[in-house]
Parts: sequence; structure tokens; C-alpha cells
Amino acid sequence: MIDIQSIQSARQTLQTEAEALQNAIEKIDENFAKAVELILGIKGKLIVTGIGKSGLVGAKIAATMASTGTSSFFLHPSEALHGDLGMIGKDDGVLAISYSGESEELSNILPHIKRFDIPLLGMTANDASTLARYADITIDISVPKEACPLGVAPTASTTLTMAMGDALAVALMNRRDFKREDFASFHPGGSLGKRLFVKLSDIMRRDNLPITTEDTPLKQAIIVLSEGRLGNLLITDRKGRLKAILSDGDLRRAIVDEKFDLDKPVIEIATKNPKSLKDTSILAIDALAKIEKAQIQMLPVLDSEDKIIGVVHIHDLVSAGIKNES
Repeated sequence: MIDIQSIQSARQTLQTEAEALQNAIEKIDENFAKAVELILGIKGKLIVTGIGKSGLVGAKIAATMASTGTSSFFLHPSEALHGDLGMIGKDDGVLAISYSGESEELSNILPHIKRFDIPLLGMTANDASTLARYADITIDISVPKEACPLGVAPTASTTLTMAMGDALAVALMNRRDFKREDFASFHPGGSLGKRLFVKLSDIMRRDNLPITTEDTPLKQAIIVLSEGRLGNLLITDRKGRLKAILSDGDLRRAIVDEKFDLDKPVIEIATKNPKSLKDTSILAIDALAKIEKAQIQMLPVLDSEDKIIGVVHIHDLVSAGIKNES
């Protein structure tokens, strides 16, 4: 039996949190713009701090900032009180998060932060709180109500706080003209980083390639094709210039021909003037696009004299995590 109450509860939760976000739109004013300027003016790092659920949200905000051009890390207030406060330098700034603005652990480190005249941005729902008094600028994260039916568990408020962190990060990205290439620089191992930085020369095969000459008898060429394990055989003239490619498909089609002869030259059943690449500096993702467009498995890579220097195979590209987003 379907639990209608669970469905209604979930919908109400999302409705409450959506309303909190919608109401917050009207709170974005010149104060928010000042907060962006404060962060932009920091020469060092933005240290994000908070306790409990605010701390968990703060860790996410710091991670988002760090990956979008704002050097940042999270500092736990309790750890700061026991030695880690030294991690905050004179050129740094602090983003402190507390819904009540009165979290004891956080309040205890605020005087030490201000003693060194370090810029302090506060996120709180209470503009009369200790955090608000110490902060140079505050961002209002108050919500009409929590989604929790008891009204006590941080739900709508943590959603709003995280969204405000995202809003700050995006505003900073826009001010810094942060581009996809910049994002990829912080994520070189991710799919975007691979799309933007891995070149054909980084991924193409150069050694033990299945190559034979155009006059090689088919029965010998099949052995080279099989041992190459690429599903394709590269065929050259006597000077080493690429002339054709024999694929598994070419071979299967030839076998069903009643005139099939294992002693004939391999060039007779191969695909002549095959597609190839000469620029090893192109991105691997561009090589993949050419392979997919041509509906083939492999592209030979040639030098200026049409001699084979390597191949790029679709399996190697996929194994390396090179893939189109579409």
C-alpha cells in the first residue's frame, strides 16, 4: 500500500524549503554586494567556520569556493581554540556561520579574529547577535519556519545557508570572469579537465602497431591483424606511407565473396585512403568526435610524409575517461 502521508510530508518539506529560498531573493541587496567585495579584497584565503549543521554546510561552501577560484578551507571553531587559530593569516578573511549567532565555540574565537583586524563576514539569522556585532558585514539567513514538523531540526535554514554560499561563489566567479578552463584547472582528474587538457599525443598508441605492406598476402595479413588486437590493420607502401586500413568488417565482408582468395594482396579488400590525423596537439575529445562522426574504431596518426607515428583507438579514449557530454 502506498503511504500517502509520506508523499504529502515530502512535498511539504520541499515546499517549505522552496519558500525559504524564494523569500531570500528579496534579501539580496547592496549588503550582499559588499560581502562579495569583502571576499574579493582578501589577499589570502577565505576561512569558513561554523559548528554543528552550520559547520557541515560551511565545509561544503569552502569546497565550492575552492573549486571556483576563491582559495578557501574550512576551520572547525573548537580546533581553532586549541591551536589551529594560527592557520588564519593576516591576509586572510573569515566567513563565520551560525543561525543563532550565539554558538559558544564560534563566539569564543571571534575576539581573536578581530584582534588581528581580519575581515569577518557573518551568516546569521540574528542581526543583534554576538556574531553580527563582530562581523564587518552580515548576510541574513533567517527563514519563516523550518521544514521539521517540530520546528527544531535545521532544515530550511541549512538549505538557505548552502544556497547563499552558492550565490556568493557564483557572484565571485562572475566578478573574476571565471571560465570553464579555469574550473578544469582545479579538476584536472575530472571529466571536464580531461575534455580540456588531455591531448591526442597523451593518449595515442605508438608501439607494437599492426602494420603490413600493401602487397602482403591476405593469409599473412590476417595473422598481423589478429595479433594487433585493435580490430584494424594498417597497410603501407614500401616507403612506409599509409595507403589503406583493413578492418574486421572488411575481412568479414570479403570472406562471403565467392572469389575470396587468401593469396591475393591485402590491399585488394582493404579500405583505401582512410581517414587519419596529423596534428598530435589536438585535444583527445576532438579525436573522439572525429571517430564518432566517421563511425569507425580507430584513427591512424601520421607525420608530414604520411608515415604512421601512432593510432588513437576509441577503446583507449573511453578507458581514459574521454567522453562527450551530449
